[in-house]
Amino acid sequence: MTAETTLPTGMFASRRTVTMGLGGALLGAPALARATTGAPRGAGGWIDIRRFGAKGDGTAIDSGAINQAIEAATRAGGGTVVVPPGRYLCFSIRLKSNVTIILSAGSVIEAADPDRHSGSYDPPENYMEERFQDFGITHVHNSLFYGDGVENVAIVGQGLIHGVGLDRAEPVGSRWHGDKGWISAKALGITPKQAALRNPKEHEVIGRGNKTIGLINCRNVLLRDFTVLKGGHFCVIAHGVTHMTIDNLTIDTDRDGIDIDCCRDVRVTHCTVNSPKDDAIVLKSSYALGRKVMCEDISVLGCKTSGYAMGSVLDGTYRPSEYDAPDKLGPLGRIKMGTETNGGFRNILISDCTCEHSRGILIGIVDGGLMENVMVSDIVMRDPVNHPLFVHLSGRSRAPQGTGIGTIRHVTFANVTVTGAKTPYACGVSGLPGHRIEDVTFSGIRVSGEGGGTDADAARVPEERPTASLEVSFLGTLPASGFYARHAERLTLRDFDVTLARPDARPAVLLDDVQGAIVDGLVSSRARQDAVTTRGSSNVAVGAVQRMG
Repeated sequence: MTAETTLPTGMFASRRTVTMGLGGALLGAPALARATTGAPRGAGGWIDIRRFGAKGDGTAIDSGAINQAIEAATRAGGGTVVVPPGRYLCFSIRLKSNVTIILSAGSVIEAADPDRHSGSYDPPENYMEERFQDFGITHVHNSLFYGDGVENVAIVGQGLIHGVGLDRAEPVGSRWHGDKGWISAKALGITPKQAALRNPKEHEVIGRGNKTIGLINCRNVLLRDFTVLKGGHFCVIAHGVTHMTIDNLTIDTDRDGIDIDCCRDVRVTHCTVNSPKDDAIVLKSSYALGRKVMCEDISVLGCKTSGYAMGSVLDGTYRPSEYDAPDKLGPLGRIKMGTETNGGFRNILISDCTCEHSRGILIGIVDGGLMENVMVSDIVMRDPVNHPLFVHLSGRSRAPQGTGIGTIRHVTFANVTVTGAKTPYACGVSGLPGHRIEDVTFSGIRVSGEGGGTDADAARVPEERPTASLEVSFLGTLPASGFYARHAERLTLRDFDVTLARPDARPAVLLDDVQGAIVDGLVSSRARQDAVTTRGSSNVAVGAVQRMG
């Protein structure tokens, strides 16, 4: 049996527990008080899903009963729907305004599999003339739980959501003018939906679910305390949501953990997210709303991300993932911002997080848009797979025609400790010729790594890929051991410590086409005259450099 088909010990409820009354058997008083704090409490009171025929035996399809309970709460003006201990096999559960769902301790919502169970998920919605983002990002109705245009909703409690019946692969991608052979629906004289469904793969996914929780155009949302095992292609994805709190979730999945897209005023706090085959926590600004919408006023605080084998965080074994990714570098499981960037990002705080056995923190703009006022601080990073901290500007421009190169400015990394950094991958900033990244500061950075770079590594000139996606693995081994910058302006490095286990022929810092830089308080194994190297740069001020070893 694999982690995909089994639950961690203790997650199944006994028959006796399932048949007990609501009382204290559901959540204990302290847990119930925490779970419902901030959750909407409507006039409908507490509604037990068993009143509507839910069995909780792991065999009957219970989503119909749960949806009836939600509708009853809605008709009463709002209320709390309680999921008692038991194992509830479900297709789509439709969230409604002013309704809280409590997943009691001992409850399991299990995603049904259309290949094995009688029923299907709601069909995808939101067909567009051009789809500038992948299929899975565009639609939310094909989710286990989804809310479309709802407000004052919550899913809380100490239960488990097991997405065993959800698809984790992305069978269809984007559909836009940059695709070879693309023809618009308008030119074909048909609707956008008809144009999309000309692709057999789009037919195949109808009735299938690929997300645990999908939200679009919602307001006042609370997700708190529950656990998700195997969340599908996306565990939590939110588009155009304002005023949302995601707190104390434990997510052990293999694809995306938490996706915040085109949202405003969102707090992701104290979550543990393990995601070896995709991003753990990622901020996006896609075109899923049919227009450019900025992602702004977002805080990611006190979270832990990783890329261990799926299920091994929940069972406590923390097994290394064997996933190598297409670039053959290893697992993902990172915090990232900028996979989709049409609308841009502003006022972002990522702080007090721990990242281990995963890729480093990567942010950037690739589809036009503005990124400004970003703070990444107080991070502990252990054994990063690639570049620990990186900012990247590119011109993929998967966006409406005429979209130009975006802008990145006012980004700060502060108080970051990295251990186990690999030889090829320094921290860095990489813009484009004629489009420099502006006003980036790295301060209080401590990087401990392997070292061992050669003279050939030091002489390398990394490839330019002006239309690349956000991932920067194409750069290869960087010609600096600690920090590499290209096409940047007004760059500041203060108190940057590079400690290496082996001698390294590369400079600690290399600045290529950097116009205006301050490097002060650098600690490296190289002498001062060799610690900082410039290529085609100007107005570079090098202050104190301390040589170690």
